Amino acid sequence: MIPNDLSQSGASLLGGLGVVTAFMGVGLAIAQRQKKLTVVDTLWGLGFVLVAAETALVSSGGDGGPALRWILLAMVAVWGGRLAWHLHRRNSGQAEDPRYAELAEADGRPFAQVALMRVFVPQGIAMFLVATPIMVGANNEDISVPLLVIGIVVWAIGFFFESVGDAQLAAFKKDPANKGKLMDQGLWRYTRHPNYFGDACVWAGTWIVVAGSWAGLVTVISPIAMTIFLTKVTGASLNEKGMKKSKPGYEEYVRRTSGFIPLPPRK
Repeated sequence: MIPNDLSQSGASLLGGLGVVTAFMGVGLAIAQRQKKLTVVDTLWGLGFVLVAAETALVSSGGDGGPALRWILLAMVAVWGGRLAWHLHRRNSGQAEDPRYAELAEADGRPFAQVALMRVFVPQGIAMFLVATPIMVGANNEDISVPLLVIGIVVWAIGFFFESVGDAQLAAFKKDPANKGKLMDQGLWRYTRHPNYFGDACVWAGTWIVVAGSWAGLVTVISPIAMTIFLTKVTGASLNEKGMKKSKPGYEEYVRRTSGFIPLPPRK
C-alpha cells in the first residue's frame, strides 16, 4: 500500500508541474511579443507563489496538517512577491539585460527558439526542482516545532540579506554621483552577492521547515540546486563576468570581499 503522504505528495508534484508548465508557456508568449527575455526575471518569483497557492489548495483535502501548508504559502508569497515587484521596477522601461542580449546574440538561432530552449525550459525545470519542499512539505502530517523555528530563522536571515542588499544597490545606482562606480558599501562590503546569498538561505530555511518527514528530507535537492544555480550557473558567475569588463577596480574588490558567504573584508 502506498503511504498517504507519498500519494498526496505525488498529486501535489503533478499539479505543480502543470502550473510551472502553463506559467512558463504564458511567459514565453509574453517574451515573444515583447522580444525581451528579461521578463523571465519578474516571472521567476511569481511562479513560486502560484505553485505554493496551487499546492495549498490541492493538499487541503489530504491528511497533511493545515498549518504547515499555509506557513509555506506565506513564506513563499512574501519572498516571491517582493522579488517580482523589485525586478519589475528595476527592469521596466529598460533595454534587454546584457546577459540575455549576449546569450541571444551568441546562440544565433531565432528569438523564439533561444527563448524556449535557453531560457524558459531551463528556468521551468529549475523552478520545479527548487519548489519541491513546498509541494511535498504541504502534505506533512506533523510539524516539527524545532525545525519550524530554525527554518523560519534561516529564511528570515536570507530574506533580510536579499531585500536589504537589493535596496542598497538600487539606492546606490539611483544617485547620479555613483554612476560608473563600484558598489562596495553596506552588505556589499561583506559579500559580493548579498542578494544571492539571501536567496540561498531562503530556500535552505524553507527546506528545514519541511525536513521533519522522510519525504521532506528528500527535497534537500532544492537548496542544493538553488545554491548551484546562484553560484555556478546563472547568478554570480554571469554577473561577475560582466562586472570585470565594466567596473574599474572590480578585481581588487574580488580580492578583499567574500564571493558568497558574508565575511569581514580581507586586508
